[in-house]
Formats: sequence, structure tokens, C-alpha cells
Amino acid sequence: MSDVFSFPLQTVIRQAEGRPEQYEGGSHMEMVNILEDEHLSRLNHSAAHLMAQAVKRLYPQAKFWVGPVIRDGFYYDIDLGGESLKDEDLPKIEKEMKKIAKDGKKIVRRELSKAEALELFADDPYKLDLIAGLEDGTITVYSQGEFTDLCRGPHVDSVKELKHVKLLKHSGAYWKGDSQNQMLQRIYGVAFDTKEALDSHLQALEEAKKRDHKKLGREMNLFTVSEYAPGMPIFLPDGMILRNILEQYWYDEHTKEGYRFIKTPIIMSRELWETSGHWDHYKANMYTTKVDDRDFAIKPMNCPGALLVYNNGLHSYKDLPLRIAELGQVHRHEASGALNGLFRVRTFTQDDAHIFVTPDQIESEVKDVLDLIDRMYGVFGLEYSIELSTKPEKDYIGSDEIWAQSEEALANACRHAGRDFKVNPGDGAFYGPKLDIHIKDSLGRDWQCGTVQLDMNLPERFECTYVDADGSRKTPLMLHRVVYGSIERFIGILIENFAGHFPLWLAPRQLVVIPVHQQKHLEYAQKVKKALEEAGMRVEVDDRNEKLGYRVREAQMTKVPYQIVVGDGEQEAGTVTIRKSGSRSSETMPLEEAVAKFRQEVDEKWLFDRD
Repeated sequence: MSDVFSFPLQTVIRQAEGRPEQYEGGSHMEMVNILEDEHLSRLNHSAAHLMAQAVKRLYPQAKFWVGPVIRDGFYYDIDLGGESLKDEDLPKIEKEMKKIAKDGKKIVRRELSKAEALELFADDPYKLDLIAGLEDGTITVYSQGEFTDLCRGPHVDSVKELKHVKLLKHSGAYWKGDSQNQMLQRIYGVAFDTKEALDSHLQALEEAKKRDHKKLGREMNLFTVSEYAPGMPIFLPDGMILRNILEQYWYDEHTKEGYRFIKTPIIMSRELWETSGHWDHYKANMYTTKVDDRDFAIKPMNCPGALLVYNNGLHSYKDLPLRIAELGQVHRHEASGALNGLFRVRTFTQDDAHIFVTPDQIESEVKDVLDLIDRMYGVFGLEYSIELSTKPEKDYIGSDEIWAQSEEALANACRHAGRDFKVNPGDGAFYGPKLDIHIKDSLGRDWQCGTVQLDMNLPERFECTYVDADGSRKTPLMLHRVVYGSIERFIGILIENFAGHFPLWLAPRQLVVIPVHQQKHLEYAQKVKKALEEAGMRVEVDDRNEKLGYRVREAQMTKVPYQIVVGDGEQEAGTVTIRKSGSRSSETMPLEEAVAKFRQEVDEKWLFDRD
């Protein structure tokens, strides 16, 4: 041990760095999805009206657009007559809300004719606009004290039930989401039955803020977004390491399952998009240009390219199922106000696959896809649920018989794969039913990522055929499916799920070797680095002229999974002292044993250290 210290190196590390950043890879903190709870939805809907009443008292000129319940609570869009809210205004509104709740007024439902509703809200253009869009018939309003609002309900019985409400933030929001319209003030809030439940939810929200992928992506140098390319993420070197790992894992797993890989053009002519139907139904979201006086579009989806690949040759029933996969970059025009880090972008890479099948192959292929999804999500420790979306009530193609068979095939595939599912009636695509896979992260939030869609439309549009056993030509069915969904979005989800503390196999920066004395122990530190690099690890040496505690703490803050500290004792014994990010304890072991341990952890894709 170095003569600088007279007590064990592990103690020196702990004392030098102070209280370490805490991280629990298996956090049990969960955010409540208010939309999925009928009672909490009603409570928060009522709280939105309570907030509107308080705003009206404080800002008599206020007029109100809509106040829906959302996953994290509620919001209300309000026109304050040109006045903008400040952060210090929210406590004032909250105080007035508490006063109203304490009064305990009943919430009363009334039914009006459309004419009566128009008369009641004659001085509110926003409510008049809403009423104009309603069909003739009964319209409901809810009143509490002096305040009446247009609403379909339902609500709680009395404002006295709304004692535990917190206003979270405010922002600007264009009326109807259109940047050409008036800018309104949007206030967000949340309500619970008890103070304990509210405090727990607020704590989870704070944890979510710490995990914000935009914040961590910036701190960890994973990605950035430039004003020169809004909504188009730029991956930095460390971010590309993470992305390449995910893509290689995707290729490896799909190779095992017999997929064949393709690459299709990113820009194709108008005629292709007319054939697919995108030109008529999706053009507003597409980027278009002219080449040699012909209209072209950057692809918003990969499907037409896969169909061109299929039609490049003749096919027999013996060729099916044909599994074609592509990591295809697509572009879609999103409103600037909707852009959000890696979650809502204008260009992203879909891990698409298109499987061409005969009708009797649907069930077995979908089961195989579900098994693949289960295996891949399991590696990341992600739980998931499945939703079967069935035939829309109108504007669908194909016979009812084919739809029934297809829906039953998807349902049976879930059953035979041992997966539970719930039915979402009428929410299928116009061209076929689908399975949507919702993953759950470490905060209990749901993300729709994977999907399996049965398409009875595009193969026919593109005149795809195969020769059946009887010599006749038939049109194959096509399964669209993704696992990650969007690689960009999946990376954002992983950043927040792991709070930036990636498992060793995923971490862009896996290990940092920290010599206690920058000169005295540097040679041994470089030897440790070389041994780890030869084992395929990503490792660096931090020999800066900074105190040991500072260097250890910085490695912790930048979420390098392991810090390896070497001093006199390690150098003499050929050992290393290992500290895992977020842990207070450290362990000393022979260098060769440490190298083998790290290699095993990567090869077996451990989520967390199993020791």
C-alpha cells in the first residue's frame, strides 16, 4: 500500500469520495398511470375543473379550451387574455383551489340542449367551438358553486374530495395544436385521495426527472440535437457505441431465426407511394422533392421497399415463410412543438421485418416472433404486456371471414406462446389486425415498442404472388413486425430505465483504471488496461493530476460501471481493487480473475453484478 495512506485502500476510496451517488438497479418505485385507474381518472378530471374555477376567480378574463386527464394527472388549456403565467403564480392558484375544496360544494350534473349550451357559453369562443363540433342532442355541463363547465364527465360528488392536488408546471400550448392559432397557457397538475399517495407520486416524478434521457444523454455525451437539424438526433461517439451494440445484438438474434437482411433506398418516386397509398393518405407527414422533373419522397416507412425486394424474383409456396429484415431509416414530419429528445423525432431507424406467409403459416410465424421478442426484451430485464387490436367498425378491407381467421390466428399464437393478452376492440389497422407490445420500465411506465401487424392490403396492391402446390398463383399475406420499434426511442427508454447505469455489456465506457499515484502506479495501470483491452473490454486510464477521491467520484458521476483502483498493494500482488458504480463497497482480486469476471459478465449479458 502506498506510504501516502496508513489504512486500507477501500477505506481511502470511501472517505475520499464522500457519500456516493445512490443507484438501485432494481428500483421498485413505480409511477401510477392515472389513465388506467377509473377512480383516479375521475378524481383528476374533477381536479381540472377545480383548477379552472380557481383560475377564473383569480383571472376573471380567463376562457377555457380543454382539460383532459393524462397519464400523469391532468392539464387545462386556458386563454388568459394575453397574460402569461409565471412559476410563482402556481402556488397562488393552488391556494385558491384548497379554499374552494374546503367549501365542500357539491358537483352537479345538468343536461342541456345544444341551443341552451350555445346560449350558456355565448361569451366563450372556445366552448362555442367545442359545442359546434357536437352532434345535436343532449349536452352535459357540470357546476360547482359559481363555476360551470362543458363536460361529458363523470366527476366526483363534491369538491371536498379534492384536497390532495398539486400543480406541477405550466407551458404554452397552441389552440388545437396549430402554430397558426392563439397561444394558450397550459397548467399541469395531479390529484390523489391521500397525502401519502400524492407524495409517493411526486417522488416518482422527481425520480423520472433525474432519469430524463435528454439530461443524461447530454451528461454522458451520448447524443445531441442541433438547431440545424431539429428533430434529427446526432449520435456522439459514446452514443454510437451503445447504438452499434444494440444493432449487432439485433442482427445476431435475427440471424439465428432465419431472417435475411436487406437495404432499400431512402428516397423513392411518387409512383411507388401512390401504389402503397401513402401519397394519398400520408403525404402531409412526408418530405418530398423533385428529381429530373419527377416527384420523389423520402420514405416514412420501410414496407414498400420490402415489397420491391419480394417482387424481385419468382416465389413458390416452398419459399414461404420468407423473412426479410431491415434496419431502415425513415423520415416523418412532426410538429416542432411535439419534438422530444429521442422519443419524438423526425428521423429514426425502425428495426423492421416483413414476413411473407401463406394463411396457414400465420399462427406459427407470429408465435416465433413473440418468442423472439420475449427473448430480446428479457435481456434488458423489461416486462411487457400484449394487446390484440381487432377489426375496425368501418373503412377496413378484406372479408369478415378473413378478419375473423386472422384475429383468431393472432390470439392462438399468443396462447401457444404462453403469453397473456387483452383485446382492444376495433383498433386494428384498416388492412389487418395487430398485436401491440407494451414494455414496462423500472418506474412502471408503459412504452409501446414492439408490434406484429397482419397486412391483407399491400401484397395485393403490389401484385405480389407465389405459385401454390396446385400450380395456381396466389397472393401472400404479410406480417409487419418490429422489436425495438425505433432504435432511437428504444435507446431513450433504456437510458431512463437504467438511469444511465447501463449493464457492463451495454455501457459505452465500461471500465476506468485509476492509479493512486499518477507516476508511481501508472505503469501497472497501463498493464491492467492492456490486459482488459486484450479481453475485448472498453477501458481507459485516468492519470490526471487530481486527487484519488475526485477521480473516483467523477467516474461514479459519469456512470462508468466499474472503477479499478491500483496502488502499492495491487502493484506488488498483481491484483486490482474494483468498485461498482453506485456501490459503497469494493473488492480486491487477482487481475486474471477480474478479467475473466468482466468477460463473463459481457458474454452472458448480465443486467447486474451477480456476486
